[in-house]
Amino acid sequence: MFEEVFMIGAFGRLVGLTPSALRFYDDCGVLQPASVDPATGYRLYTVQQERRAVLLRDLREIGLPLSAVRVVLDAPAQEASRILRDHMQSLETKLVPARRTAAAILADLSGAAEVWQVQLGGPELASAIRQVVPAAATNQALPALGCVLLEVDKDEIRLVASDRYRLSVRVLQARSCSAPPGTALVPAPALAELTGWVVRHDQVTVDAGPTGVCVMAGGQTRSLPVVTADFPEYRGVLRALGPAATRTVVDRVALLELLLPGNLPTPVVLDVGHDQLVVSTRDGGTTRTLSAVCSGASLRLGFAPGVLAAALAASVGPDVLPELAAPDRAVVIRSADQGSFTTLAMPTLLTSVDQ
Repeated sequence: MFEEVFMIGAFGRLVGLTPSALRFYDDCGVLQPASVDPATGYRLYTVQQERRAVLLRDLREIGLPLSAVRVVLDAPAQEASRILRDHMQSLETKLVPARRTAAAILADLSGAAEVWQVQLGGPELASAIRQVVPAAATNQALPALGCVLLEVDKDEIRLVASDRYRLSVRVLQARSCSAPPGTALVPAPALAELTGWVVRHDQVTVDAGPTGVCVMAGGQTRSLPVVTADFPEYRGVLRALGPAATRTVVDRVALLELLLPGNLPTPVVLDVGHDQLVVSTRDGGTTRTLSAVCSGASLRLGFAPGVLAAALAASVGPDVLPELAAPDRAVVIRSADQGSFTTLAMPTLLTSVDQ
């Protein structure tokens, strides 16, 4: 009798994990596929892996760091229980109760024609704004780059920002959507001012009309201006990315701390390979080494610390997975638990002396 085998998408639906998360956990060695098709490279899973995958999903949903997840998955029950109790106690001491309001009330739009309307979770929208806004340009020479693109398509809304050195995209699932596909360009500072307000509401409604964007929650309405300009064709940028030559899993906070102002002069060089990531100055005067899980070829890239640090700060979770294609190609930075967020950072070209 043949054992039932699942491809990555079907197995992800079975256990509640995205394909990007399954690939990440494979790279980390905590949930590897039962086999890999040698002809296609497809990852294949079996039903016997369901319990481990569901436990892994639940542990990550409560914010357990990957290093502790490894122990809970494989350690004796007593040790796993101790780690979980310690983690829950830590969560309880840090928890700040969120204030909830009554159901959202649609405000009167004074007869303005609607282009599109979506309903979203307030905390999810606030999180997306915090992640995407830092990638918008502060130089207003090109108005579109100082904005966040709101793009509605079917039951999704995308928030996109780019200053040409970074590109951040966050996809949100709408709770409801009554609109054809549409877009709106909103100044990034105006959108950023909403985060503290929308995070307090379980549900918010976003309406876009010819005169602006309205965000409604708890019987209140906040209006945002719109900018008429051509936003860069970001989809083409994403399509043009080459396949990753190297993937590395590294402690996000530790790497971010190295790149903060004053810790390393600018610019910096990253050497990735042999299960470590070495961060150094271009003159070789300062070097720091971080443990990492690496796969693929060794690569050396140069970065302006501010560009890379901003991308790391916008990511979520304790671990980050940079995907590197070549020294002159954008680096894709993602986290295990949020496949809906993608951020790109452009390296700087290294001279022959640096290399």
